[in-house]
Amino acid sequence: MTPEEVGERLVALLTDDSPDAPPGEIVAGLSGGGPGHERAVVDVPVARWWETVGTAKHNGAVGCDFFDWLSAVDELDEGFRVVAHLWSTRRHHALLLRTIVPREDPVIESVVELFPGAAWHERETYEMFGITFARHPDLRPLLLPPGFEGHPLRKEFVLASRVAKAWPGAKEPGESESGTTKRAPMRPPGVPDPKEWGPKAGGTD
Repeated sequence: MTPEEVGERLVALLTDDSPDAPPGEIVAGLSGGGPGHERAVVDVPVARWWETVGTAKHNGAVGCDFFDWLSAVDELDEGFRVVAHLWSTRRHHALLLRTIVPREDPVIESVVELFPGAAWHERETYEMFGITFARHPDLRPLLLPPGFEGHPLRKEFVLASRVAKAWPGAKEPGESESGTTKRAPMRPPGVPDPKEWGPKAGGTD
């Protein structure tokens, strides 16, 4: 099947016109990548995430039996976009599944029951974004040290190490060791003004 046909097939399988169907639109599209590299992309409501992954795996026409990866993107006011990539080992096509988890209550159903290999990916996403995967068997910290506070891949997370220590690398234009006037360096995204946050907060220098 072509990527377009994969997306259309999954949408058709998930379409439910009954009054009890969960609200939300299911939309198929294509990823970028150029000719020969596109893949089907299907956006679904968060309430149908587990059902969608299960349908993509078990339906013979779609047959995405291999779990590749899962992560998230911070979309700010829109919430968190959870993304999973699946592959069909028999039909040799890929599928990108996406859903939006609300920022005020970031909970989504775990797919570990369907793909045990998703356990590590869900733990990392929980740790980095603060998204809870309901029914995950073991959401223990995976990468961060014990007692770490916050979720580093959220866009509001303050990069404290950049405030406490000068950012290494190339100098700003005009900087040199000769003592010439330096242009005020631009702070990287996520780094607050040192006068407002950190050990120099409240100072005038």
